[in-house]
Amino acid sequence: MPYFDTASAAPLHPVARQALQASLDEGWADPARLYREGRRARLLLDAAREAAAEAVGCRPDELVFTPSGTHAVHTGVAGALAGRRRVGGHLVVSAVEHSSVLHAAAAHEAAGGTVTQVPVDRAGAVSPAGYASVLDASTALACLQSANHEVGTVQPVAEVAEVCAAAGVPLLVDAAQSLGWGPVEGGWSVLTASAHKWGGPAGVGLLAVRKGVRFSPQFPADERESGRSPGFVNLPAVVAAAASLRAVRAEADAEAARLRILVDRIRRRVARLVPDVEVVGDPERRLPHLVTFSCLYVDGETLLHELDRAGYSVSSGSSCTSSTLTPSHVLRAMGVLSEGNVRVSLPPGTTAQEVNGFLEVLPGVVAGVRATLGVAEPAAAAPVSDALASDSLASDSLEIDALGLRCPQPVIELARAIGTVPIGGTVTVLSDDEVARLDIPAWCTMRGHTYLGEAPRPAGVAYTVRRRV
Repeated sequence: MPYFDTASAAPLHPVARQALQASLDEGWADPARLYREGRRARLLLDAAREAAAEAVGCRPDELVFTPSGTHAVHTGVAGALAGRRRVGGHLVVSAVEHSSVLHAAAAHEAAGGTVTQVPVDRAGAVSPAGYASVLDASTALACLQSANHEVGTVQPVAEVAEVCAAAGVPLLVDAAQSLGWGPVEGGWSVLTASAHKWGGPAGVGLLAVRKGVRFSPQFPADERESGRSPGFVNLPAVVAAAASLRAVRAEADAEAARLRILVDRIRRRVARLVPDVEVVGDPERRLPHLVTFSCLYVDGETLLHELDRAGYSVSSGSSCTSSTLTPSHVLRAMGVLSEGNVRVSLPPGTTAQEVNGFLEVLPGVVAGVRATLGVAEPAAAAPVSDALASDSLASDSLEIDALGLRCPQPVIELARAIGTVPIGGTVTVLSDDEVARLDIPAWCTMRGHTYLGEAPRPAGVAYTVRRRV
């Protein structure tokens, strides 16, 4: 069964498995002790730190191991902010950061700090000018991921680092998705990563803080890991993480070239094989193994279940797979379609046959999900149901009562109704589904209609669309 979700967690690399088993026998003692077993453990820890620092591109004494990537992010954000508290309490993040960064930002804001989110374009990328416009004398820290975890877009880290350096602001880079493919370029100040993203064991994170960066750990004093990550390090897991990072980096260039070809095939053929689909993320400046697309008129949760039944493990940023019915903050910030969203992230070793099999299965699965929702021909307009149409409206305008209907049903009803008004006429969808705020404008962009905006109603929100074709 092909596993296509390495952006969540990569399978354990064979080198990680070997190193983990070997270090369980040699690295169980306390590396802070001076007796033989402790010295042996310390040698393993030092070697792991040197290997990880070489891959990151920093000094060994600048890098510590943490219990997870999220722990590294929270520690890094809190420590950098505290170290520069005399400067001010302003934190800058991109709108598409990983939730660990956004949660740290929310905690900072709740404690009295201020947070500014830098918007992204429709491909999911920030601009250096966007960062430059919000940095000020009170900015203590800026954060930017090296590559997006949902759509794969690679961010202009080096350029943003230059902007931050000119303003005297340290830049924290979340490199969780990209570090296995290569070092992060540019003059970053703090970097975080997570071993299970590159095939190391879960429960190991990296935190690198450049010399000269003001940093104040927010935990009680601890003598381990330079006081930045308290507690007894999981030495066997750390050794396995460092060994696997070195191994995947040795294979990265060749594997990236091979997987990029397979991902390009998915990007091209999904758009041809599946009607009404939007492939999202930057087509060029992106991670080599990841592709994301969204399908109109599809329930995302059902789509993922059906693909799983067909033998393919993928993930989604679709609101339809969320119990809160809230769309992915990444897709929302990009302004792209969220319903029926599928993220494919290929592990090393993925074959062309596995990708071709996925492409053979996908169109039928999407068509089957659409059929269960009553959408046999997504591109064709069907008469709107009498129960949803208002009898009192003129022929050049129509209002649809979609209250209580959940993603993707409001968009399906809009698609059915648009053909019943003349070109230039309007359709208003009344919905209490938060997802409609994102997916109706995205549908207009895909179908060539004009989104006129929204207006609050006593129950729900009215979204108005003008027919153009």
